[in-house]
Amino acid sequence: MALLFARRGEADAVGGCWWALLPLLLARAAGALLEGLYCGVRDCYEVLGVSRAADKAEIKRAYRQLALRYHPDRYRPEPGLEGPGGTLQSAEEAFLLVATAYETLKDEDTRKDYDYMLDHPEEYYSHYYHYYSRRLAPKVDVRVVILVSVCAISVFQFFSWWNSYNKAVNYLATVPKYRIPATEIAKQQGLLKKAREKGRNKKSKEEMRKEEENIIKNIIKSKIDIKGGYQKPQIRDLLLFQILLAPLHVGAYVVWYCRWIYHFNIKGEEYGEEERLYIIRKFMKMSKSQFDSLEDHQKETFLKRELWRKENYEVYKQEQEEELKKKLANDPRWKRYRRWMKNEGPGRLTFADD
Repeated sequence: MALLFARRGEADAVGGCWWALLPLLLARAAGALLEGLYCGVRDCYEVLGVSRAADKAEIKRAYRQLALRYHPDRYRPEPGLEGPGGTLQSAEEAFLLVATAYETLKDEDTRKDYDYMLDHPEEYYSHYYHYYSRRLAPKVDVRVVILVSVCAISVFQFFSWWNSYNKAVNYLATVPKYRIPATEIAKQQGLLKKAREKGRNKKSKEEMRKEEENIIKNIIKSKIDIKGGYQKPQIRDLLLFQILLAPLHVGAYVVWYCRWIYHFNIKGEEYGEEERLYIIRKFMKMSKSQFDSLEDHQKETFLKRELWRKENYEVYKQEQEEELKKKLANDPRWKRYRRWMKNEGPGRLTFADD
């Protein structure tokens, strides 16, 4: 039994000695330079042959001298020379090491991280994080990327809106309601006659027809104010200008909101036509462009029925829902769909044509 306690005491002593030596071993391992970070196991200052107090000019001068010495295009190995840079391959490795040391020390932030690693070698996980976070960080300024992206989106918006506007004009040119008045205006102004006289014996019939079509479309553009999603694109509506003018819009909205509270909530004034239409639009949950695309007679109907009053709008909304139900009830396609839902249902497979 005494022997057993003696051996256990020896084991405890050995274990205690091991735990006592562990911090020293870890400190020794952490004190070494890490392979794969900066200059690896070499000190970047020693590679360039400068002290830690050297300024940028000294570091740059030392780098140029070593780069000229070990540059692969200029290096000529001397016979019998041994050591680093003794052969062309070792000279290339020395040149890469010198370049790495210079890249590490020329940047102030990277140099601070490297000096911190030399002074605090035990924080090796932190050193890995700082090294790779700077190495993998984007080299391009984020502000430049955002500016280029916004400009690209704005250009795409402009051409997309312009294409939609031209499609709307081309469609209106085929509608007799708009084409006939535009043709009459072109005849009264003599535009079609001038185009025919100018193109006589010089242009083909197809070219003259296209020119007359363009004249009619230009008249439609000048006489009709297209609103909504197909309206003529405006520079101020692009994303770039919306961002630039955002402070003005915010300021204008604050002024408008304060004016609204003062005139209508505090003083209790009657709503004007513009304010009434605004309230109606909010009740209908429509955007400004959608509401502007409505016909004038529709807006006049809204005003006559006083839809800016909540109770009147609720009655109007219920009427619209009832009217929609009647239309759907009389629609043959809707009848077929209801009959199919009743007899077949969505979960059954059928080969019926309807």
